[in-house]
Amino acid sequence: MDATAINLHRKRKRPTLAILTYADEKRIFRGNQKNFIDLIETGEQWGVRVYVMTTSDFKLNGTHAIGYKYHAPSRTWKKRLLPLPDVVYNRIPYRKFELLPEVQQVIQTCIRHGQIHFFNPSFFNKWALFEWLNKSKESRPFIPATRRLHSGDDLEKLFRSHPFLYLKPIRGKAGKGIMKVSRLVGKAPYNGYELSIQDKTKSHISRYPNVNKLWSHLQEIIGSKEYIIQQGITLSTYKQRPFDLRVLVQKNQKGAWSVAGIGARLAGKLSITTHVPRGGSIDDPSKLLTASFGQDGSKKMIAKAKKTAILLARQIEKASGQTLGEMSMDVGVDTDGELWFFEANSKPMKFDEPPIRKKSLENLIRYSLHLSKSAAVRTAASPHTSSSNKSGQDSIANQSITGR
Repeated sequence: MDATAINLHRKRKRPTLAILTYADEKRIFRGNQKNFIDLIETGEQWGVRVYVMTTSDFKLNGTHAIGYKYHAPSRTWKKRLLPLPDVVYNRIPYRKFELLPEVQQVIQTCIRHGQIHFFNPSFFNKWALFEWLNKSKESRPFIPATRRLHSGDDLEKLFRSHPFLYLKPIRGKAGKGIMKVSRLVGKAPYNGYELSIQDKTKSHISRYPNVNKLWSHLQEIIGSKEYIIQQGITLSTYKQRPFDLRVLVQKNQKGAWSVAGIGARLAGKLSITTHVPRGGSIDDPSKLLTASFGQDGSKKMIAKAKKTAILLARQIEKASGQTLGEMSMDVGVDTDGELWFFEANSKPMKFDEPPIRKKSLENLIRYSLHLSKSAAVRTAASPHTSSSNKSGQDSIANQSITGR
């Protein structure tokens, strides 16, 4: 952003973005603090005040809120009274925190607040995602056959059409809990089913003569957790290792969905998924796609992936009924060059690719600026807003509150 544009932003009332996270007894607050610092610094470049707000300190009182600003010289966080945010960005890092009654109360307060925009209010549920996407004829072709897992009959039904399946926890993260089940075809003793369970970077394999035996073991593993089963897709490979694409989709300064970037994840030698915590590795999508489809094919595939990701993001937001500002997607490319949607994450982890990382931070600030303009219009129209409130926001910005 050029200096003239920055100065124009600063002449107006400074837009304010609060990053909402969770605080517990062990630390000042949860979440990736480096991410928060990077977003605060990017906000400064664009004339946007960014601070961290915790659910335990949460208080919206008139014109101000309690938040944390980062003090770079001392590398510490300072607890302060700060101007009421125009926008709140939900980065509560775990489902178990987000589902707490007191945290849900905070989220609902933000959603219902008349002068604040709140986006990405919750983690996605895998089953809900597929239900949402199946509602639209435009997004439906990208969805593998998927059903809830309740019994061995559910496995048998999908095995009639597909030689291997994936079992995924509905509330899983980073590939944890994913299993692969394959139907074995051949002479005895090779008939039956093979189960592969990912344990960090290794897979444990066991075989069963029939679905009943397989299901009996799966019940012991799954317990009370909710799972889906999904058609297995034969992915394109690089040096005999499957790969898929990671697409970061975010809203821009116009409030429209855009692709911040596309990365690739290459499965480990003994991995059943491409997730990095499960043995996968980061790679260049153009290189991997070129190996399978040639240079022209790779360019067309990346363009198609971008178009598809935006289509899917629009449908997810529409069907969810929520205000969303970003999501990452796992998109598979099969050996015929067809695209498949596997997963979306409403709390994307940091992309390690520097260009995508830079663009992602800028997009979050740009989208916040877009929302803050709407907040300013709503505030100006509110009969409860006065000029004294505005001056009050400026005066409390520098007050300090004793930290814990």
